[in-house]
Amino acid sequence: MFWKSFVIIGFLINILLSPQGGLAAELLIGTAVADITPAEPVAVSGQFHLRIAKTVETPVTANVIALESREEGLSRDVAIMVSCDLLYIPSEVLELTRKAVRARLPDLDSRKIFLNGTHTHTAPVLLLDKYPIPREGVMQVEQYRSFLAERVADVIVQAWNRRIRGSVTWGLSHAVVAYNRRAVYADGSARMYGKTDIAEFRNLEGYEDHDVNTLFFWNDLGELVGTVVNVSCPSQEVESKSAVNADFWHPVREALRERYGEQLCILAWTGASGDQSPHLMYRKAADERMRRLRNLNRLDEIARRIVSAVDDAYEVVKNDRHTDVSLIHKVETIQLPMRLVTEAEYTEAKEAIKKAAAQIEQNPEAAMREYRRMKWYEMTVNRFDQQRTEPKPKYEMELHVLRIGDVVICTNSFELFTDYGIRMKARSKAVQTFVVQLVGPGTYLPTEKAVRGGHYSAVVHSSLVGPEGGNVLVGRSVNIINSLWTESNGVP
Repeated sequence: MFWKSFVIIGFLINILLSPQGGLAAELLIGTAVADITPAEPVAVSGQFHLRIAKTVETPVTANVIALESREEGLSRDVAIMVSCDLLYIPSEVLELTRKAVRARLPDLDSRKIFLNGTHTHTAPVLLLDKYPIPREGVMQVEQYRSFLAERVADVIVQAWNRRIRGSVTWGLSHAVVAYNRRAVYADGSARMYGKTDIAEFRNLEGYEDHDVNTLFFWNDLGELVGTVVNVSCPSQEVESKSAVNADFWHPVREALRERYGEQLCILAWTGASGDQSPHLMYRKAADERMRRLRNLNRLDEIARRIVSAVDDAYEVVKNDRHTDVSLIHKVETIQLPMRLVTEAEYTEAKEAIKKAAAQIEQNPEAAMREYRRMKWYEMTVNRFDQQRTEPKPKYEMELHVLRIGDVVICTNSFELFTDYGIRMKARSKAVQTFVVQLVGPGTYLPTEKAVRGGHYSAVVHSSLVGPEGGNVLVGRSVNIINSLWTESNGVP
């Protein structure tokens, strides 16, 4: 009888301390997807010239995974992660969305919500006065932003209200999706999308990150309900079109749902890739031949590579599911030193504005292509003027660092050059590190070597924050990441 009592007591203790027991942490998971496609013609963002999209080639969507950690019946931390088929996330859009969520869920800490853009160049314009948008026959920016915030708030509420106990795992695979897009020449200069088939070409400027980081989420019935796919490549394969299009993430989602079920919510995260894109820089003929033999267009070819990487990781990690995991979400507003505008850069900007204004005056239709360029240089002039009274200006950025079990997610608001992301990954104590860019308004943040090489994406007109600020961003991100792996947090 004694041994039977001992076995029963041991069995009860094991239940209490197991992921299903009352004393262990629980991970609650909720998912939802919303269509954020405009119903009217709309200006699309991502080029210097105005483009009006009158057709919709694919829907653009907002995809939400809501997480909550509970222990002994008490909420320990939450994270609401929203991936949007948009160029980026302006501060005004984030605040409108959080305000709408607070009206619906007043007890939820809205700072635990973060939105990222996939950087598709064929989604609605989100900034006022960026282009000379016609007042008639086109959805205005204010209208779309209001529609977007309400729609995203609704889908956040749906995901939050659907959360139930579940499990998670993480995986790593690889796919060649992005190429470094800055060609370097014999004189030390660099050029975005520069020629590589000339004698002066020396190398591509930076490293290419081909990691595909994945998270998989199951509900308590064992159904795969959500996945995160983190690829260091902006979704801009069809960037020049005048149509609404989610770019390569649309065929990725279609293929993954065909494999894993229509219930699957797919968050698309763009890793640090300010100097990368899906456009081929060399070996184009061989790559195109293989694509044609597969009978695929470029979007489907990119999707094939990403989906294969997700499948590969899933098969390896699908039985390594975790219910009792650390969920810690840190949110911090950091101050980064802004890149200073020199006298020469100020003069260059003034001359460019003057030239653009003259072209518009001579031919009003030139505003279609010159208005955005003029506004671009005006920002540089305004920054220089502000430096007269504020010689050490700061850029304010909201930073999210989220630990889920053995992995960590860190965000930034920039088109962050790839080297910065590699530095974060290399110095992180996490088993696996997800870097998510464009969680914010998204100007370029170039490296020192890119600044030396010059050209678009590395010049001062392209970036509010330069290498000095990039170093601060990496240092602070790594410090917060590694603090989540210290004994003071009660975790190994």
